[in-house]
Amino acid sequence: MTIEADISGALAFLDEGAELMVDAARPAAQAGAQVLYDAVKRNVSALGRKTGKLEGSIYQKFSDELSRGGRRVYRISWNAKKAPHGHLVEFGFLQSYVMYQGNDGRVRPLVRPGMEGLPRPGRWATRAEKDAYYVPLPGGPKQRPGKAFVRSAASQFPKAQAAMEARYLEELRAMGVIR
Repeated sequence: MTIEADISGALAFLDEGAELMVDAARPAAQAGAQVLYDAVKRNVSALGRKTGKLEGSIYQKFSDELSRGGRRVYRISWNAKKAPHGHLVEFGFLQSYVMYQGNDGRVRPLVRPGMEGLPRPGRWATRAEKDAYYVPLPGGPKQRPGKAFVRSAASQFPKAQAAMEARYLEELRAMGVIR
């Protein structure tokens, strides 16, 4: 005995449902990204405002190059052109020289008397060349600890996950895939 059945309609329905599920992934990913973005903005605000450049440089952006198949990726970080010091705040740094804030608001290393007007040591200059040009910190270099404003937002992953799940189900209901 042979039973034949045409299931092409069922397969087409499943394909359409799968396509709708992929379409629902981007708004769901954005909902999770928004939770993390808000956490990063709060963390930067808690650091205390100096110039506001770091706070103004925080962004979230959809990543076409990392989004493949049903996966949707958003990047949350700081714009290094707007706030080139962001990595120093996030990860910390070793401060070797006395710093001062100029009239323009920029922080710079203090130049030794008699060295003003001379060309600065290059990026790859030796430590001795830099020490001869800039005023070293009394007592030697100091480690300035990082203030992890992006990495500490990872504590919000469970909240971001919940936001993504809720938005995904909301999108699927709106599309009629689920009730």
